[in-house]
Amino acid sequence: MARILLILVVVGLMAYALADVWSADEDERGGLPRWLWVLLIVLLPLLGAISWIVVRVTARRNNAGPSGPGRGSSRPTPPSPRSPRPGPRRPAGPVAPDDDPEFLWLLEQEKRKREREARGHQDAKDDDAENNN
Repeated sequence: MARILLILVVVGLMAYALADVWSADEDERGGLPRWLWVLLIVLLPLLGAISWIVVRVTARRNNAGPSGPGRGSSRPTPPSPRSPRPGPRRPAGPVAPDDDPEFLWLLEQEKRKREREARGHQDAKDDDAENNN
């Protein structure tokens, strides 16, 4: 029973590491090409998978820099020379409406238009009240 559990843990770790290698950026792979990491994980399942996880965590920490409450400044860190994309990953699809600056701008314009119209109607009512007296 213990052997089966150990085999399942190694296979699961290997599957996780392979999926993670496949989705990793070039600067997160510790200088090794993707095919070499896959080869290491397949030929040396336990050692390769653990090595990959250690390299990936280290790369993420190095790329993230100081963060969290009370650490570092609020300004973004400049991109490293090897990093083609500065900043966090952005979704390729549409942005949520409350995060879309253009949508928020349109909402603000509509709000101002309604306020102007409401003031215009109120001014007209005040004028009518004055004319009736």
